[in-house]
Amino acid sequence: MNPSDRGNPSQQLDAALLRALVPVVIGILVRRGADFASAEDAVQEAMIRALDTWQVDPPRDPKAWLVAAAWHKFLDAARSETARRGRELGADAEPAAGQVPDTDDSLWLYFLCVHPALSPGSAVALTLRAVGGLTTRQIASAYLVPEATMAQRISRAKRRIAGKPLNRPGDLTTVLRVLYLVFNEGYSGDIDLTAEAIRLTRQLASATDDPEVAGLLALMLLHHARRASRTGPGGRLVPLAEQDRSRWDTGLIAEGITLLHAALARDRLGEYQAQAAIAALHADAPSAAETDWVQIVEWYDELLTCTDSPVVRLNRAVAVGEADGPQAGLAELNTLDPDLPRYAAVHAYLLERAGDLEQAAQLYAAAAYAATSVPERDHLTRAAARVRQSLRS
Repeated sequence: MNPSDRGNPSQQLDAALLRALVPVVIGILVRRGADFASAEDAVQEAMIRALDTWQVDPPRDPKAWLVAAAWHKFLDAARSETARRGRELGADAEPAAGQVPDTDDSLWLYFLCVHPALSPGSAVALTLRAVGGLTTRQIASAYLVPEATMAQRISRAKRRIAGKPLNRPGDLTTVLRVLYLVFNEGYSGDIDLTAEAIRLTRQLASATDDPEVAGLLALMLLHHARRASRTGPGGRLVPLAEQDRSRWDTGLIAEGITLLHAALARDRLGEYQAQAAIAALHADAPSAAETDWVQIVEWYDELLTCTDSPVVRLNRAVAVGEADGPQAGLAELNTLDPDLPRYAAVHAYLLERAGDLEQAAQLYAAAAYAATSVPERDHLTRAAARVRQSLRS
């Protein structure tokens, strides 16, 4: 390497590249005979070394560098456990850069992480860590649990599959749940994994004819089509009703609706198809006022037959409030647990529409205090201030 190239920003450490390489390198190590837990540990150590060295001396072939570094870490750990095992593995311990396969093991690794020995929750958390590239803190935030609790869950999952052959594919439903969680985490802005989730879901859709895979891909595309309009200056959250619909990606919307129609024609309705149908109705509406809320409520009813989730019921209460009036929405809301995330925000919105501004302002403020992201907190704080201003005027 030419010394003058060192420090060139275009060659310096790319965090997105490192995240993308994590599942690839873990997959290569597993294919070479490493158990998953050891491979994941070795890759994490190699990543730490990359953070220390790539800024000063970026490699010509990042993937080959990470494979070699992680393989050395794995061998060192294996030798420390048993000299005999170390001798067996040592024979092919130095793979040259040219021997690194030009393949993408990300999707394959998703299925391996969803091991039958793991509970669905553990499989999701482990896969988000190993394949999605999320930190333990980000996964904990997605699960609404303390970071220490999630760290223990991931460690237990790794111990549970340590030494097990990862040659039994896992459950497709859990894989889809993982992909959707990665998509939503990426969409939050904390770490952008949205495009990666869509890419992997496209890959999965091309390899299976399951309509729920197509439904999930349609749902992702319909949500992603609105991305440019979701935030304003300074990262301000823009609610759906206030978004500039001219900024929506009509190409993605058309693709999502086409996928959805093909999936629904299979007559095997699942939760992602139902969610995509709701998203499609929002995307089809020329304006917020022209949204077909009656159909949306009907699709929420279909969704409840697939998954009777409190979150779905909370969102349905909003839709009922739009279709049948705020009092009807409040009646639906009263059947739910007030401790649900976003309950206070939904309650405040429906009360504001019903004309109870004083209580709405109090609930907006309470919801802002409990918000889990800065944009959401700021949005709810502005809502509380707006309603208070209306009370004074």
